[in-house]
Amino acid sequence: MEVPEKNVAGSALCELELEPEFFMLQAANPGSQPLRVERTAERQFLQLHFCLKGQARFLYNQGRYTMEIQGDQSMVLYNPRTPLDIQCDLSPDTWLVSILMTIRKFHSLFTAEASYIPFLSPENRDKKYYQQYPTSPGISVVLSQLWNEHTHPSASLLYSRAKVYELLSLYFNRNPESDSEQCPFLVDEENIRRIRLAKEIIIQRMAEPPGLQELADEIGLSLKKLKEGFRQIYGDSVYSFLFDYKMETARKMLETGKYNVNEVGLKVGYSTASHFIAAFRKKYNTTPKKYTLSLARQRS
Repeated sequence: MEVPEKNVAGSALCELELEPEFFMLQAANPGSQPLRVERTAERQFLQLHFCLKGQARFLYNQGRYTMEIQGDQSMVLYNPRTPLDIQCDLSPDTWLVSILMTIRKFHSLFTAEASYIPFLSPENRDKKYYQQYPTSPGISVVLSQLWNEHTHPSASLLYSRAKVYELLSLYFNRNPESDSEQCPFLVDEENIRRIRLAKEIIIQRMAEPPGLQELADEIGLSLKKLKEGFRQIYGDSVYSFLFDYKMETARKMLETGKYNVNEVGLKVGYSTASHFIAAFRKKYNTTPKKYTLSLARQRS
């Protein structure tokens, strides 16, 4: 099966094969109308679905059975008796991350001591299982990191695989509050919402981003909480995150062949070409011109 690129910007459904029998799906509906995404799933597959924001409605067995999850909710499904092909209606402005793996792969992840997971016990492993849970703060962090992954393409698969394993370990953790104790800031879901808003603001105003104090005032947090919370959720400082986002946006614009170096630099917030070239070289160890020439050679 041909696997499309993991970037879901502007698309409905993208799939990444992490390992044999182990997949991550990312679905997005950036539009203003509901959007349906579909994917076959054989009966031996366990499904975990995480809604980052918006609302998703799943229809199974030709629509005879439906389940809905809202933002910051998740659900796990397994039915060894029948395939659970995915038909999912995404409401406008909805983001969804799904993990599919065979039950054989799932069992291989855990030791005999993992009997606290209900459908791992011998008497239950062949029974159907459906459950919904709220998304814990620690899981929200990992989901945000997966969705906003900006690693070099050569390390992208490794990063995604590592984060999905982290996601599973948190999801099936015996003590669901242990991650909150390590990260007190994230116990407050309102703080998480404000930090996510900060990220959206700097992306929307990428060419002319607000100062840190201005950003903190706009989202209603102290400067200290903005800095600490942003690093806890996104694993980086505000401006370092923004720099990576700018460079990734610039790289994709150059790949289209529709813009010259000056135009791309201005789009991502550099008033002079020399400053943009220096930033691009710092990120990718090459200049924008050399990068576009290398793309041209690959295509020829």
